[in-house]
Formats: sequence, structure tokens, C-alpha cells
Amino acid sequence: MNKSMTMGKAKHIEELKEVIAKAIKKVGGTKENDLCKFIPMEEGYMHHFTLKKMKHKEPTELCSLIEKFIIRADKIKPVPPKQRAARGSRKRRDQVAFSRTQLERMLNMARLAGDKEMIALLSPKESLASVKRKLIQSIRQNDIEHELWNTYVEIITAQETMIDMVRRGESPQ
Repeated sequence: MNKSMTMGKAKHIEELKEVIAKAIKKVGGTKENDLCKFIPMEEGYMHHFTLKKMKHKEPTELCSLIEKFIIRADKIKPVPPKQRAARGSRKRRDQVAFSRTQLERMLNMARLAGDKEMIALLSPKESLASVKRKLIQSIRQNDIEHELWNTYVEIITAQETMIDMVRRGESPQ
């Protein structure tokens, strides 16, 4: 890099620092990140990582954005944030959560009614190792449990399906 390019870049950085200081003062903020909410992007306002990246890689473009949307703007107003997907910690209101005792009571009702589908749905899921252990034990005792075998087949099939999905590049959910 030659000396004139370095001087030009330094000039842009100094100019940017001045523009940022003016803009922070105008929005009544205390730090650079306070400017993000006033700079519109394709969806919502500028992310603080984008601001940092532009500050170092594209200082002239960032400078022009700040001047356009903050310094030269008659009325500055925050840009509404982009719509985001609900986070996992937020409770879903459309799904009923049952306590352990309620689930056990429903499982007992399903057993009394002989509803195998509901029994399978409400029964706690066992690990493959646990099912294998029980299956081997039942074979040694010459006691064949068809439900145990069906559970084993379901677990193996589910695992194979997930492995195939990963191989195809799909995300198993």
C-alpha cells in the first residue's frame, strides 16, 4: 500500500469519527451502537455488527448513510425492527402442557380403554440401549413381547431415516 492511499484512508476514518460524534449527539446517544436504530436497511434497522464492519471496510459509505439518515434528516425517528421468529423461551399458547401426574392419569385411561395408539403417544420414550436390554432379557426368558419388538423396530427406523436425511443435507427435526 502506498503512502497516498494510507493518507486517504486515514482522512476518511477521521471524517467518519467526526460524523459519528455529531450523529451520536443529534440522536442523544452515548455510543456508536445507538446510531444503528436510525439507519434503515432492507429489513429493519442496521445491525451493530454491520456498523462495525462498515466502519473498517467501507468508511465512506457508512459516513454517507449517517449523514443521509441522521445528520441531514429534518426529523430523525427510529426505524422499526425487522420481524423476528419467536424464540424458544417464549411460551406457546396454543399447546397445552400437562403435568407428570396428568400424563400418568391419561396413560392409565388409555390402558383401561385398550387404546394402543394413545398408549404409545403418552408413554415415556425409551432409549435404544434400554429397549435392546429388555428385548434380550425377554428372549432369554423365552417371553416374546411384540410391543417391545415394535418399539425396537421404530427406533431403528427413525435412526436410519435421520442418518439418510443428514447424508442428503437435510436437517432432521
